[in-house]
Amino acid sequence: MDIIVKGRRTKVAERFRRQVEEKLAKIERLDHTVSRAEVVLSEERNPRLADVSDRVEITLYSRGPVVRAEAAAGDPLAALDLASSRLEGQLRKAGDRRRVHHGHRTPESLATAATALDPTAAPDQAAAPGQEGSAPPGVDEGPLVIRDKTHAAAPMTLDQALYEMELVGHDFYLFVDADSRRPSVVYRRRGYDYGVIRLDVGR
Repeated sequence: MDIIVKGRRTKVAERFRRQVEEKLAKIERLDHTVSRAEVVLSEERNPRLADVSDRVEITLYSRGPVVRAEAAAGDPLAALDLASSRLEGQLRKAGDRRRVHHGHRTPESLATAATALDPTAAPDQAAAPGQEGSAPPGVDEGPLVIRDKTHAAAPMTLDQALYEMELVGHDFYLFVDADSRRPSVVYRRRGYDYGVIRLDVGR
């Protein structure tokens, strides 16, 4: 596995590089297909953020999906420990999920999940995420866009979307369904239970 260590607004100490090699050697045993790892150490120079001034981002490249984890702490080695632990957790969770039999674990739709919680509610009455309860203060002032990203999206199966969601360590994953060609979101509910939201963009 090739290991690339970069510094962003900071110098990378030799001790940090050695620790990176030790951490990634353990992680490589969890996924032998990893061919390259990129580790980026960056420093936030705002004194008010001293407790999280050092951020470490680890990205693994293999024949499969990209795996990424990041963490921030008061010093580079502590941030590296946190990021590598999260990466290990994501790889272990993805490995566990591959061993789960999906024959009777098909992710259910949001409407079905809502109906199961409240049998008196019709499927089309299920509330969309973010619409439950009263609006938070200041919401009528308009949305504030913090980050805007565009990603290339090759259509994939639902099972592949679940797998990639575990690898990136998120609670949801946006993808284009290979069967229906609809934009869809799979999200984690409880344990190994998942839900799916599909968008009908019209014809």
